[in-house]
Amino acid sequence: MKVLTITSTGKKETVESGFAELVQQKSGKELGQCYQCLKCSAGCPLTFAMDWTPNQIIRMIQLGLEKRVLSSSTIWLCASCETCSTRCPNEVDLPAIMDTLKEMAIRNDMRSEQTVIQVFHRVFLNCLREYGRLHELSLLLSLKLLTLNLFEDMMLGMKMFGKGKINIFPTRIRNIHQLDAIFRTFGESKRSRT
Repeated sequence: MKVLTITSTGKKETVESGFAELVQQKSGKELGQCYQCLKCSAGCPLTFAMDWTPNQIIRMIQLGLEKRVLSSSTIWLCASCETCSTRCPNEVDLPAIMDTLKEMAIRNDMRSEQTVIQVFHRVFLNCLREYGRLHELSLLLSLKLLTLNLFEDMMLGMKMFGKGKINIFPTRIRNIHQLDAIFRTFGESKRSRT
């Protein structure tokens, strides 16, 4: 990868010239089809909370602004509702690209302002990796311990537990080794759990 340093608004920024190709390769999606019509951003229900709009993320990928993209809140706030993909005249699959960017951010240990969402993402995948399905109590306990937000939802949790809505003991799917093989294929071994 060729690294260049550019200056915009008085700040130096590193440009990774192979970043767009890497995102395309990992996501399997074509980024060059986006011609910045802004339909994705106009339809996105979460742009009010994002630091960059979806079209700006695509453009920054094309420009090679890896650090800015991977540390943005936008990739973590994307709900994968597919409104953007539905509205896109060129069928650019933004949710798949956002998922790829999330995984790249995790691998590069990039942090954003959305730390709770990043922790949830990791805990959710660990729960799936461990049991093959979601066990809500394990997910909630891990999330609450890692975010040190232990008591916020305690009353609701007790109410749900009292009504039998929360299973105490997790159950694993049969053939969990097949799921582990899928995680290994995508570079997420059991050893990489945190």
